[in-house]
Amino acid sequence: MNYLGALTPRHLEVLHVIVQHYIDTGEPVASRTISRKYPMSPASIRNMMADLLEQGYLSQPHTSAGRVPTELAYRSFVKTLLGSRIVQAELDRLHVEIHNAGGVEARVERSSQLLTEITKNFGIAAAIPTETQTLNSIELLALPDRRVLMVVITRDRLVRNKLIQLDDHVGQDELTSIRNYLNSHFAGWALPSIHRELKRRLDLETSAYDAILRRVSVLYSKGLLDLGIGAEVHFDGAENLIGLDLHLTRERMRELFRALEEKKRIVQLLESFLEQRDGELAIQVGLGDVHPSMSELSLIGVRIGMPNGLEARVAVLGPMRMNYHRAVSAVLHVGQAFRSAVNQ
Repeated sequence: MNYLGALTPRHLEVLHVIVQHYIDTGEPVASRTISRKYPMSPASIRNMMADLLEQGYLSQPHTSAGRVPTELAYRSFVKTLLGSRIVQAELDRLHVEIHNAGGVEARVERSSQLLTEITKNFGIAAAIPTETQTLNSIELLALPDRRVLMVVITRDRLVRNKLIQLDDHVGQDELTSIRNYLNSHFAGWALPSIHRELKRRLDLETSAYDAILRRVSVLYSKGLLDLGIGAEVHFDGAENLIGLDLHLTRERMRELFRALEEKKRIVQLLESFLEQRDGELAIQVGLGDVHPSMSELSLIGVRIGMPNGLEARVAVLGPMRMNYHRAVSAVLHVGQAFRSAVNQ
């Protein structure tokens, strides 16, 4: 249950001091430790910590031990970081590094490396195709040896080429008819919708008697319009998770590393928890919904719209007891630098 509304400002201040102390030391926090940092009597601190324990913000590993922040406490703590400011000098440096990397793939790779270098955690950067890419036009060119060059231009001015090999000869006039059919029927359609409609038409019995659709079927089986690039994902720093006190068995640690090696799972992670508006920072504490071995990890990231039908996401994955100030700053800096580089 979320008891955030029941906490007074003083409760929150004490809670955030406890969280920060636990992040710094990794040791359960005693009331006397907090009374040295916060101008309040030890008795008042004890009472507040008892309230926080009762309401689920703290746990007590042992009867005589201090208190440890729970996932709920981290969620409250990170809300205080969303106003972090970006230092212009650092932003300029990162912009130069990412811009000089070159194309989208190289910039994605460099961004993940920078996130890892700055935070000493697991840095992730990705460029993911969106569902909004729409067809502007398609061109089909006959080449020697029964080859066909397929050129797709989307409304975002992205041009993609694919060379295919046919079993039978198809002349340029026939390819022109197919091109005209596709451009006439599907210009302005989103690419996923074109795929669904073409499949529907090709599944109809009447398509067997339509010469153009028969040829479309052949080209479709060879990858017609299957030109969208997959997600470009890079991640670095898995070794930084070794040795952390994640309370994982050896088998669970192996499961975690196997999960982090799967590109598809990383994309799922980004798409599940970085759904905020373009440029809005997202912080997810606890990732057990993605994989049980990730229950003690946090994700901090941002989504960045791009002008070529892609969306970029940059993120840091680390333990709940991470340096959130550094991670938030790194994600904001790298995200801003990436945006500036791709928009130039």
